[in-house]
Amino acid sequence: MKLKKLLALILALAMALSLAACGSSSSSDTTDDTEDTSAAAATEDTSAAADADAASGDVDYSDLNVGIFWYAFSDTFLSTVRSSLDETLDAAGITYTDYDGNSNQTTQNESITTALTNGCNLLLVNLVESGSEDAAQKIIEEAAGYGVDVYFFNRTIEADGNEGALLNAYDNVAFLGTDAPEAGHMQGEMIGEYLVENYDAIDLNGDGVISYAMFKGQEGNAEAIYRTQYAVEDANTILTEAGYAELEYFDANNSDKYQVDTNGAWSASAATEYMQTNLSQYSEANGNMIELVICNNDDMAAGAVQALQAAGYNNGEGTTTIPVFGVDATDTAKELIANGYMVGTVAQSNTGYAYGLKFLIDQAVSGAVPTEATAALAADTSEYTFTLADGIDSKVYMAYSAYTGE
Repeated sequence: MKLKKLLALILALAMALSLAACGSSSSSDTTDDTEDTSAAAATEDTSAAADADAASGDVDYSDLNVGIFWYAFSDTFLSTVRSSLDETLDAAGITYTDYDGNSNQTTQNESITTALTNGCNLLLVNLVESGSEDAAQKIIEEAAGYGVDVYFFNRTIEADGNEGALLNAYDNVAFLGTDAPEAGHMQGEMIGEYLVENYDAIDLNGDGVISYAMFKGQEGNAEAIYRTQYAVEDANTILTEAGYAELEYFDANNSDKYQVDTNGAWSASAATEYMQTNLSQYSEANGNMIELVICNNDDMAAGAVQALQAAGYNNGEGTTTIPVFGVDATDTAKELIANGYMVGTVAQSNTGYAYGLKFLIDQAVSGAVPTEATAALAADTSEYTFTLADGIDSKVYMAYSAYTGE
């Protein structure tokens, strides 16, 4: 956790009498009083020593105060990550505070400013405005002024096509997430293979074309963009190679070929409302029934299933099941898949995030700068698979996996 040795030492002396506001809590309103230790940023430990300490579990957390900033407590998948991470940090005796950004970047910024002012010396940030370089840069530079490292996670901090613009420009920042295109490719492969195996049953009107609906979580979000693109493109590749027609979006008047949650919340309610409206116009009776539903996350998939069930579909034996696919492998999705109401999802591990973030914390406390910490995580093979991004030493990916309940 060091940006510049001299800066960190000065800050440590200046803040030695201050009290930290980062206490172990699930709310930003609760804090524990702990001596500030920005001097930890000036440690002389080598990365090799950091690796050894982290691997042995011999890490001293007494001087550590972590601020964890979530884009929204209400997000279903991230709530499971938060639960896993809290449990992991509690077990290690690490002092931390969770802050709810409530889907508002200004709220998150204010929480970060307060935390830094009161002595937090390591930040984990789940950026509200995914892909916003301006928002991320403000946080990075503010933290740098305190000699504090920032580990962003899950939600990208750089615009699509501009990877490395921030991560390669600052030495106090790193990112732990997933490779955005991977989920789309994995979902597309899963969809294509399922359609080829079950084509006649899915083609309800027998016209030789599968009509699909697509629910996109958020405009401008790299994960949503790539999932929307590759889920269809890769499925089409498999279909055409098998001699079938490409997928056809159900509404010929929608040139975007998706419906988006206008609140950017990737919510079940948005998908339910869209699907209810869709089914009022597109039905088996009209010969234009939606025959496939692709969702960028499992909340929207669950919402789509709810609307389908209300219309008499996806209720189990004896009813027609419209294949629905999602991303995240939430408990709700797993249950829907187990009951036969949903076909598949793409899993990103909540416990994997907790493991990876705790690993990075250990590296930081032991003296590793962010690029050393991410390199060590990528080299770790004990529980999960992590890889460094090409050309960006401070960006590490956690692998996805397909989930169909089998």
